[in-house]
Amino acid sequence: MDTYKTIEAPAEGIYKARGSKFLSFAYPVTSVEEVKTLVDEKRKEFYDARHICYAYMLGPKRTEFRSNDDGEPSSTAGRPILGQINSNQLTNILIIVVRYFGGILLGTSGLITAYKSAAAEAIASSNIIDCFIESIYMVTFGYEQMNDVMRIIKEYDLKVLSQEQTLSCKLIFSVRQSLESQVYDRFSTLELVTIDKAE
Repeated sequence: MDTYKTIEAPAEGIYKARGSKFLSFAYPVTSVEEVKTLVDEKRKEFYDARHICYAYMLGPKRTEFRSNDDGEPSSTAGRPILGQINSNQLTNILIIVVRYFGGILLGTSGLITAYKSAAAEAIASSNIIDCFIESIYMVTFGYEQMNDVMRIIKEYDLKVLSQEQTLSCKLIFSVRQSLESQVYDRFSTLELVTIDKAE
């Protein structure tokens, strides 16, 4: 598989239970630094909220993740949020749930349901998209090879990220991992054309 699911843009949801309000926010993210920044922003924005809990999942292989209960009983907030991310098979996503306490205790199962439902609401209002896991390559060639190179670019619908034309031409493109060896082989057969992975 060379695809993964994420959300296209930030989205919001809300869930209410016995006076408590659970405001949920879903964000597309690609790094822990982004996660920290967004969580800090929500802590400032909702400084009067009782709890600001969250969970995130990063990377195409979905190997980097974390959940945070922010003072709620262990595994009643962060883990249900993460559970919703998992059940929708999403990655590169952060979900923050802000809780305003309504005066009535919800109990462990009530909290789990509330955080799970709030996270589900944010996901439901998101536009889920499929992304490709891509590798970046640089191909260098003489001007006379331009047509051959561009034919391969077009044939495989490669995304050109940058190009320069001086004495020789240089083109940087991204390719789906499932097509990587095919594309590499095609470029390798062209005379006076070099192809390498870009740093």
